[in-house]
Amino acid sequence: MERTRKLVAQTRYWGLLLLWLLLSVATSAQNDSIQQQLSFTGDFRFRIEHDWNSRNAEGSLRTDRSRLRYRFRLGMNFVLDEHSAFGGRLRTGNINDQQGPHLTLGGGNGEFGLDQIGLEKIYYQYQGKNLVGWIGKNSINLRKEHELFWNDNVFPEGMALRYQVPYGEEKAINSLEFNLAHFIIRSNNQTFDKDAYLQMLQLHSKHMRGKLELFPALFRFRNIDNLPDRQGRFQLDYSILHLAGKVNLLAKPQLSIAAEYYANFEDYRQNDSIPQQLQSETNGWVITAKLGQLKRQGDWQLNLYYAHLAKYSIVDYFAQNDWARWDYSNVGAFGSRLSNFKGVEIRIGYALKEKFNLVLRTYFVEQLVPEGTFLENGSRIRLDMNIGF
Repeated sequence: MERTRKLVAQTRYWGLLLLWLLLSVATSAQNDSIQQQLSFTGDFRFRIEHDWNSRNAEGSLRTDRSRLRYRFRLGMNFVLDEHSAFGGRLRTGNINDQQGPHLTLGGGNGEFGLDQIGLEKIYYQYQGKNLVGWIGKNSINLRKEHELFWNDNVFPEGMALRYQVPYGEEKAINSLEFNLAHFIIRSNNQTFDKDAYLQMLQLHSKHMRGKLELFPALFRFRNIDNLPDRQGRFQLDYSILHLAGKVNLLAKPQLSIAAEYYANFEDYRQNDSIPQQLQSETNGWVITAKLGQLKRQGDWQLNLYYAHLAKYSIVDYFAQNDWARWDYSNVGAFGSRLSNFKGVEIRIGYALKEKFNLVLRTYFVEQLVPEGTFLENGSRIRLDMNIGF
């Protein structure tokens, strides 16, 4: 019976994909004006990954692990008129894991079993002269340099607004935009204030003809479970101030340095549910250096990241899951627990064609404060082949 239910569920996801492809084929038979209104995008990633030297909280080493993985996404956008559009996107990956769209070759439930397909985006968007807003499920409207605070694969549900204030290049402020949002993390079937939610405000300004960028933000998380997937034992509020700036040193090749600081102003010292050694762990910072970009054939890119993120400086199961093998599988939940760590990422990329590139990433991570007997650590290397169409 259980296998039948899984087969029915998986068939539903493949049915969604088949419907998507049929819509694409049907569109090609329509007139030119309809073809201009409806467009499709997609991408494919193949990954080779190896983990080693990963110590757990008990002091023993995790078994070294090598995996072959892939991700496929197919998106649709339909323009209703000059102001309105509707969009959506399908992806591979476990639909219970918001951070993980990648599938492991040979990692399914059965021998060459079917893979899951989920709907990661579906939204309505309005665009005016200086205003863009959307409702539904979509990419977060944040100006960001990395995924250490928010994972690119996590698509929040709610309402978002971006307003651009017109300025001139000769003024002290070249451009200024406001990003506002209210995202519902989990509806509790009560009044809105009882939901688990995120409210955010970010300012993004450019100065000195774009050489200096500032993007400070305020994030207000409320009623957040301490563990993902309804496994939490208690709830927390986060009030995170994010101070961030970037200096664009060169245009050709592109060279930039960014610095960011996270400060959670909530006081957890009276929260007996939090271990004493973690109650004051609320601040973090990230330094980023980037050289080059992957846009045209033959382009190279070198990125360096250093992160020092305390336990409660971010919400870990909304952030990246790339840097180490630390997760919540021991409590029966999906998602990474990548806060309370310091580490580096070294990223090298090469563009084989305009939308076809190779990216090599290496990570070295160590825990800041032990949550068990020993400090955890980990090393990981990945080679990604990315193809867009």
